[in-house]
Amino acid sequence: MKLTRTARRANGMTLLELTVVILVLLSLIAILFVGARAWKKGSDRAANIMNIRNVQQAVRAHQNMQGLLEGAALASTTIFGNGTTDGYLKTPTPPASGLTYAYGSTVPAIGTLYLTVSGTNAADYAPAAGTYADW
Repeated sequence: MKLTRTARRANGMTLLELTVVILVLLSLIAILFVGARAWKKGSDRAANIMNIRNVQQAVRAHQNMQGLLEGAALASTTIFGNGTTDGYLKTPTPPASGLTYAYGSTVPAIGTLYLTVSGTNAADYAPAAGTYADW
């Protein structure tokens, strides 16, 4: 008489299969976090460039309306206010921590910015040189 064993497969996953699934999920989550960090940095850079551009355009508008020459005194309180009755704009807030804004005291020459950014990795958030000549 021959004895045979019948193998019966249990329902579910083996420990090895479960480990592989968890590793794949962790890898996908890590990639997601790297992508989200790059997206956030790009978003902060765009917001910073828009702040600088808006301030530059407000300075040029004030210069044109008042007939000011380059080098004429220009206090930041003339440009910034509450955004309705005082000034042209609300005071901008830097989009990333570690960044600070500095304002000029005179009407800048063409191709020179009135608002500059400084702080941790400020060069990563500033517009490239030569891209703001027409602001």
